[in-house]
Amino acid sequence: MNSENKNQNNLTQQTPGPGRDRQRLERPKDIWGTLIRILKTMSDYKLQLGIVAVLMAVSSLSSVLGTYMLRPIINDYIIPLISQSSPDLSGLIGMLLKMAGIYSAGVIGNYTASRLMVNISSGTLRKIRVGMFEHIQNLPIKYFDTRTHGEIMSHFTNDADTLREMISNSIPNLISSAIMITGVIVMMIILSWQLFLLVILQLILIFFTIKFIGSRSSSYYIKQQRELGSLNGYIEEMIEGQKVVKVFTHENKVKKIFNQKSEDLFKVASLANMFSLVIQPIFGSYSYIHYALTAAVGTIMAIHGMLDIGTIGAFLQYTRTFTQPINQMSQQINAILAALAGAERIFILMDEPVEADEGNIVLVNVEKDHNEVIVESPVHTGYWAWKDVDEKGTVTYTPLKGDMRFENVSFAYEPGNPVLKNISLYAKPGQKIAFVGSTGAGKTTITNLINRFYDVNEGKITYDGIDIKRIKKDDLRRSLSMVLQDTHLFTDTVMENIRYGNRNATDEQVIHAAKLANADFFITHLPNGYQTVLYDDGENLSQGQRQLLAIARAAVKDPPVLILDEATSSIDTRTEALIEKGMDQLMEGRTVFVIAHRLSTVRNSNAILVLEHGEIIERGDHEDLLAQKGRYYQLYTGMFELS
Repeated sequence: MNSENKNQNNLTQQTPGPGRDRQRLERPKDIWGTLIRILKTMSDYKLQLGIVAVLMAVSSLSSVLGTYMLRPIINDYIIPLISQSSPDLSGLIGMLLKMAGIYSAGVIGNYTASRLMVNISSGTLRKIRVGMFEHIQNLPIKYFDTRTHGEIMSHFTNDADTLREMISNSIPNLISSAIMITGVIVMMIILSWQLFLLVILQLILIFFTIKFIGSRSSSYYIKQQRELGSLNGYIEEMIEGQKVVKVFTHENKVKKIFNQKSEDLFKVASLANMFSLVIQPIFGSYSYIHYALTAAVGTIMAIHGMLDIGTIGAFLQYTRTFTQPINQMSQQINAILAALAGAERIFILMDEPVEADEGNIVLVNVEKDHNEVIVESPVHTGYWAWKDVDEKGTVTYTPLKGDMRFENVSFAYEPGNPVLKNISLYAKPGQKIAFVGSTGAGKTTITNLINRFYDVNEGKITYDGIDIKRIKKDDLRRSLSMVLQDTHLFTDTVMENIRYGNRNATDEQVIHAAKLANADFFITHLPNGYQTVLYDDGENLSQGQRQLLAIARAAVKDPPVLILDEATSSIDTRTEALIEKGMDQLMEGRTVFVIAHRLSTVRNSNAILVLEHGEIIERGDHEDLLAQKGRYYQLYTGMFELS
């Protein structure tokens, strides 16, 4: 990517896109819709979810039933035994064993449900991450040009982690707590509807407390996710650009910005957790007050013969367990809201429109039969053609030659800000076309349009006489090869990094491509030669060596059309001279588009186009343009510098 695209990308990273931060500040727009979508994602685990639901019900109801057993134990066993001098404890022991069995069943059910939820949540997150990654591969380049790396990564890290916590912990606890609360309420009403009136009073207080605190807590949790994503994105960007930071001695500035972002995260995280944590002591106070009040009223009722001791004991125990699930529910609701906000952002990503491809013309291997007629071949022949099947089923083959033409093309990344204005040009098969001009003149945009990273707003581009919009994008790009100014190398061997240009290339073809790019010499002097593993985008190589690998990667693809976007910008003059012959061999017989600031690399071009402000202001070969004594002449003689 040249500086034209870099500036555009940097501007995008510094200035958030329309509505981006606003979305993160809001509550989830469609809570139930998001929940339903999560459940659909978990459809592969229907049986396990059903088992979990049963186990959670068993766990919750066992606790309710175990508490109820206090009533017969106290009334039928403990109180009668008090007056006996030699009490028979066998009955009491039997009841205690039954109670222990009930609680044990609950413990086993809870443990098994938790283990199953770990498997369900991990599997669901794997499915979501795979879905996100696969979907990202189909998104247009514009999506990545308008978002920071950190923002996209936050969907795979922060948002996915909160969703995992919700699936594995928050939702099961919420359901379990709801079942327990329902069971406790039913048993309280059975034991004493009069004492339950005190519970209703407590419920009213709890409801208004949750409403007051929860509304504030959820908004701060969403803000916390936004600030965390912003901070992570900034950290990633600064780590990647650490050399630039040090070169321009901006350490203090980036530390100041980081401290401010950390302070912003600290503020919202503190408020989010403060509102969340304050609920527990408040509910604890409610439970103690309610316990004391229930004990006092229950004692009065027992004195007047309205209640027995066992009922009071069981009811008091229910009051102790009543606030615990409510407290858990209030805490889980906050976590669920945060997770739903993250899940909603994940689904927004997965709903992003994929790269449109209305083309129906494909690239196929061909050969000529005994009548010299082009026919499709099932094997690689080295000859290609565009295959077009019309509505009647008639098949037409157009030989792939590399004839590229722009006809009155205009384009703007953003409406009202044109980058190209009514551009017309042509490149005949085997011609070398060079673009020169100032940064932002539209040079790289032309190559983006050839690849259909973006589609033209007006006019059309034809490839061998075919409108490229009719060609499937994958097939179009298979016929092209690019060498970018910024080389990206993967964590893999040198051999595989070159083979990335053609996954079917043999080792011999890879080595031949490296020799063609004059990269073989330095590769063979690496510790393990072609099997040397590269890390961190090839940090152990020089910039020139990385660029040579990019040229070799393009060479191994053996394309009919080659695009060189500042391909030799990172190579010194001596190295450039060494690979000039190899590059000539690489470009021989191919249509080549060259973008260059170093004018010595474009002298032998068939045509040189000088662009300024999205328009072609001069065209011709090297000698013609020098004779015109215009902008190219000024550039070549040093009277005017590219910027």
